[in-house]
Amino acid sequence: MVYENPDGIRIGLEIHIQLNKLKTKMFCGCSTDYHNAAPNTHTCPVCLGLPGALPVLNKKVVEAAIKVGLALEGEIAEETQFHRKNYFYPDLPKGYQITQYDFPIVSNGKIVIEGEDGEHTVGITRAHMEEDPGKLVHIGSIEKSKGVLIDYNRSGVPLIETVTEPDMRSPKEARRFLDKFRNILEYLDVFDGNLEGAMRVDANVSVHWGTRVEVKNISSHKGVERALLYEIMRQKNVIRRGGKISQETRHFDEGRGVTLSMRTKEEAEDYRYFREPDLMPMRITDWIPAVKETLPELPDAKRSRFIEQYGITDMHAKSLTSKIMLADFYEGVCAKGVDPKIAATWTADVFLGELNYRDLAISSYDGEKIGFIHGKDPRIKNSIKVSDMVELVNLFAEGKISDRAAVEVIRTMLDTAEEKTPFQIIEEKGLFKAEDDLVTKAVAETIAENEAAVQDYLGGTEKSLNFLVGQVMKKTKGTADAKTARDLIIKELKG
Repeated sequence: MVYENPDGIRIGLEIHIQLNKLKTKMFCGCSTDYHNAAPNTHTCPVCLGLPGALPVLNKKVVEAAIKVGLALEGEIAEETQFHRKNYFYPDLPKGYQITQYDFPIVSNGKIVIEGEDGEHTVGITRAHMEEDPGKLVHIGSIEKSKGVLIDYNRSGVPLIETVTEPDMRSPKEARRFLDKFRNILEYLDVFDGNLEGAMRVDANVSVHWGTRVEVKNISSHKGVERALLYEIMRQKNVIRRGGKISQETRHFDEGRGVTLSMRTKEEAEDYRYFREPDLMPMRITDWIPAVKETLPELPDAKRSRFIEQYGITDMHAKSLTSKIMLADFYEGVCAKGVDPKIAATWTADVFLGELNYRDLAISSYDGEKIGFIHGKDPRIKNSIKVSDMVELVNLFAEGKISDRAAVEVIRTMLDTAEEKTPFQIIEEKGLFKAEDDLVTKAVAETIAENEAAVQDYLGGTEKSLNFLVGQVMKKTKGTADAKTARDLIIKELKG
């Protein structure tokens, strides 16, 4: 299948990624661990831009940027340097941002995503290093704010700004690209995507191959998809009414789900770039071999290995490698000798599904247990041990519990902070699979008590059989095996 892109949609992204796994800021020794700190407590003369303060480059930032570039299969510049990007804004007290201009550290990379018509390659134009500005907090909405507060704790945190080619053809492809990119960054251990502001996106979009519009500072992947859907609809409506699309920068109001005009789009010359005189150009070719040795197994390679090594489906392998901590947890379970296919089902389908349902994000894995935290309320957190998942998988594989009971065990472990093993939960809740005699008795009672459903089934109404199975499950309090119950009912009714 070839996707024909009937609306001529072109989407390119500019993604600001905080290298928040580094301990200190880009040009000073201030800590990057500021998220739970009081405003303006992680600052110094350098990141506040006070007169006379000079930047000293954090070598780890350059190494992390090379690492990102190699993972994106990009070209690493032999020589690179910094520029000053001049503009006045309250979050940038010195009046310029130290960034890169004509010699970015990475160029011509790529990421392969699942596109509208199968695998689709998105080109990476460039990735460059720059410092994060401070954070503005508007009192009320950005349209009707009565005042603005400024927090400089974020000022000077190292960023990698990645610019893609306009290769994405739908909001869904844009979201898939962001998911894949975040996945790669977390594998590289330079980035924690769970922290506020860790990944911020500017989305450029045009329809009918026309003028592009930039939607600025979107903080979530879902928000990017929603903003693009709205913006595409808005542009198509303007054209339908005979209007013209203006090249401009727009803000996405997440609460209302609309984009709002902010200003006309600036061009590079508006920023009056010039070389940063306090930082020398760098030759970094000699750094590359050592950094290359630190590259981990990346998501696509791990996915292929999982399929080959554990014999699991591509769908399960994709889910399990979507988070490096989940992949490590699964391998920790498999290392205990369980059936890898059953472990994949219970980890990728049920465990991950229950986490998503509860808005819980995986936050840690220490080799013994996997931790998770609520997406909006960090006070809600819990963990599950490798040994617990091993016990659950083995009990299921041995036929001692039904799939319904196994789901109940996982839900109990997620919803309570009590450290009980699956065996203890099953015993307390009476979830061990019912004996054959009990199931046979329940089937007989069900047939006797539901004459109408029986006649409907015998008359060809297949869904009546599901009703009868449900009655058996109810009588056995969910401990019967549903397939066994179904087979017994059919045998009793049809011989």
